[in-house]
Amino acid sequence: MLSVNIKNWDVEDQNFWENTGKKIAQKNLWISIPCLLLAFSVWIMWSIIIVQMKNLGFMFHSDPAINTSLLYTLPAIAGLAGATFRIPNSFFIAVGGGRNVVFLTTALLLIPTVGVGIALQNPNTSYITFAIFAALSGFGGGNFASSMSNISFFFPKSQQGTALGLNAGLGNLGVSIMQVLLPFTMGFALFGAFGGKGLPLPQAIGNKAQFTLVYIQNCGFTWVPFLVLFSVLAFFFMNNLKTASPGMRSTLSSFGKVLFLLLLGGMATFVGLLLLLKFKWNMWVVLPITILLTVLLMKYFSPGALKENLNKQFGIFKQKHNWVMTILYVMTFGSFIGYSAAFPKLIQDIFGVLPNGSLNPNAPNPFAYAWLGPLVGSLVRPIGGWLSDKIESGSRVTHWTTVFMIMAALGVAVCIVKAKGAPMPETYFLPFLILFLILFITTGIGNGSTFRSIPYIFEKHQAGPVLGWTSAVAAYGAFIIPNVFGEQIKQGHPEVALYGFAIYYFICLCLNWWYYDRKNAFIRC
Repeated sequence: MLSVNIKNWDVEDQNFWENTGKKIAQKNLWISIPCLLLAFSVWIMWSIIIVQMKNLGFMFHSDPAINTSLLYTLPAIAGLAGATFRIPNSFFIAVGGGRNVVFLTTALLLIPTVGVGIALQNPNTSYITFAIFAALSGFGGGNFASSMSNISFFFPKSQQGTALGLNAGLGNLGVSIMQVLLPFTMGFALFGAFGGKGLPLPQAIGNKAQFTLVYIQNCGFTWVPFLVLFSVLAFFFMNNLKTASPGMRSTLSSFGKVLFLLLLGGMATFVGLLLLLKFKWNMWVVLPITILLTVLLMKYFSPGALKENLNKQFGIFKQKHNWVMTILYVMTFGSFIGYSAAFPKLIQDIFGVLPNGSLNPNAPNPFAYAWLGPLVGSLVRPIGGWLSDKIESGSRVTHWTTVFMIMAALGVAVCIVKAKGAPMPETYFLPFLILFLILFITTGIGNGSTFRSIPYIFEKHQAGPVLGWTSAVAAYGAFIIPNVFGEQIKQGHPEVALYGFAIYYFICLCLNWWYYDRKNAFIRC
């Protein structure tokens, strides 16, 4: 029987790869994917929860506009926490081992899923309770960094674009699956008496007001059996690679190191949320403070052996290309995850209200369309990695996806402007949806192409931490984009957010061309 801990691993040796490595790598990949899918589902589930919370009368402030802003803040909190947890996750594999890390980080998702399932049964549950569980669901966001870093060690460089694209793309699919599954499971008592009672949702049928029971708590409980199943599969069938995890000792010590680093990330998240919610600091100030605090806590408060291992990996911060690739990956994955978190509520707010402030009776149902964006963005992500492998240039694929992202963002902004003042805003929903889907598709392809470039820019021992770090910073898109849309909607100009994003994309277009895609570029990747 193959040992859980594998000492000798050289996938660049074609003989070893074909006879031994390939089968092991694919087994780990196909367990990693559903674990990552569940992580994304739990992390972004607030995009669906807040829509139904508003319908069910969860009121945290007497002013409807402020209450709407508070609801937008919940996925933003999850976004901030998930992105912050990605920073320690970037270094988990080196100190904890792939199998140990995937098992533990998947099992930890049971805390927010069970907790939110209980909290949602009572409309009088305090806002701070939901804020805490939104932050804890950030465990799922953090898992991406360690998952991608782990898979990068299992495959040869020539196949990493495809492997990482599959792991990330099918993992990202959890967002779309969640947005389809949760509206369905909310409709009935999925867990019978064990799942609690439904909450009444008022509905006008003819001239009579009637009520439909909604089991919103299933948004949390739905994931519990799947999390248990795949945690078990990860523990018994995945592997730790000694070459990827030189700091790994026993399984229990690995768990201890991972939990300690998560604690440091949690402390930084708490400070960030305190500044954001209690002291009302601007998010553009909170964001760098949270990132810097996380890194400093890890650097100065980690115990001896762990600190020594981390210091070696912190060498990536001296690399110029680490920062360039971080900016580029924020453009692709940051946009994907941020739009995924904001899309359902954005549909509701743009097309659900008429210019006079009354509800639009012909408004599109956010639940019917919001899942399409994350779906297409996830499905095309492996194509981005595969195409980059095929033409041997991730930078070329990134270039053209960025061009289309700019045009799509500006097109969505135009649709929003026209819908705002229209007596029938739903008239502009179809072009809005098509352009937003193009935006999702291009972010998905760009996700794969930018990640494929990293193993060609950095040495093997640095590529894993860089993959984790870039994905960590990019994950703040789930914090930034819902906040930006929420603020601009409050001011009545959501299209301004898209203009800002388009300007950022243009800056990324120039950076990618200068460093990687022009004829005499610094590195051809």
